[in-house]
Amino acid sequence: MAVTLRLARRGAKKAPFYHVVATDTRNPRDGKFIEEVGTYDPNTSPAKVTFKADRIEHWLKMGALPSSTVAQLLKMQKKLAAAAAKK
Repeated sequence: MAVTLRLARRGAKKAPFYHVVATDTRNPRDGKFIEEVGTYDPNTSPAKVTFKADRIEHWLKMGALPSSTVAQLLKMQKKLAAAAAKK
């Protein structure tokens, strides 16, 4: 089973809200998933992103591949965490 970390859309029409989930690559976007590992709300300014860092790390160690969007969000979170640590 190939696992991927990707976004699953929730929320109303024209007001998206996403859950970051670990799921089998064969499942549909909003279908069955293994575990929810974060959220992404693009409606706020700046966009609000939260991750369960320990679970993300677990899935990446197990060989899960993040989608391109989730990879960008992870990279952005890592930069923000590094900047906060320097302060």
